[in-house]
Amino acid sequence: MPTLLVKNGFKFFFYANEHLPKHIHIMKGDNFAKVDLETLKILKNYFNKSELSRAIKIVEEYREYFIEKWDEYFKR
Repeated sequence: MPTLLVKNGFKFFFYANEHLPKHIHIMKGDNFAKVDLETLKILKNYFNKSELSRAIKIVEEYREYFIEKWDEYFKR
């Protein structure tokens, strides 16, 4: 499970056996979300609205980095 970033208590990662679409998993405490990196669509969410909003802002900020790491890791 490659961790790409830990920021403001959020952990951003993907699993070693991922599938398309390119996406990022986000954890903080017991909460979890999954976000499509191409469209920023929320694929799964267990955060409250304000926590999800904070997490999405970080995804937007690091989106290109996350996509670059996905491509590098999965050679796609």
